[in-house]
Amino acid sequence: MTRQIIRVTGDDRLSFLQGLVTNDVTRAPCWAALLTPQGKYLADFLIVPDNDALLLDVDARLADDLTRRLTMYKLRSKVGIEVTDMTVARGTGPAPDGAIADPRHPALGWRLYGGADEDGTDFDAIRVDHIIPETLVELIPNETFILEAGFERLHGVDFRKGCYVGQEVTARMKHKTDLRKGLARLRIEGEAPVGTPITAEGKEVGTLFTQSGGRALAHVRFDRIGPDMQAGQARLSAD
Repeated sequence: MTRQIIRVTGDDRLSFLQGLVTNDVTRAPCWAALLTPQGKYLADFLIVPDNDALLLDVDARLADDLTRRLTMYKLRSKVGIEVTDMTVARGTGPAPDGAIADPRHPALGWRLYGGADEDGTDFDAIRVDHIIPETLVELIPNETFILEAGFERLHGVDFRKGCYVGQEVTARMKHKTDLRKGLARLRIEGEAPVGTPITAEGKEVGTLFTQSGGRALAHVRFDRIGPDMQAGQARLSAD
């Protein structure tokens, strides 16, 4: 896990992020995302209060783009945006002093900012077990819709906080449609590369992602989940 910590400071830091991201920043620590105006995922991150600053804990591969986008939105807001060299550790055993509980799911344990030691937990197994998406695996920039990825169940979106970028599309998906596809856990025999298409009787079912312990995460059409699905050489069925 390579993470980058972006530090947001200044008098307007709360209102600035509140108008951009999917969750209620005033209730941080929280998990949130930045979306396109069309409601598609760009980046996800944990937001953690740190004295007179907010820390954004993001996958390092998305840190530069996220910093650029935040700077673009800054305009006249009284905020500072700084990429730091702060480290983050995580684990599921006894939490060290100063650690926070991961706000997505209790099974994800704790995170410690400024720490370096981890306890060897198999987080892929935890994610598959609890259907928790990972950045740049199940969460794909400019493609994923966050409600299909489980953000509501994992406390990553607030429908009462007011406007943010992509809010209109997200709210419409919540209130006016039934989700016909999304992230699900399946049984799997064998294995196949992440991104392998899943088919059944010649019809497209979805896409295979993280696999662990005979189960897998997949983005699928719910009405096409059945007993005889295939992804490459792997066979899949409903869990």
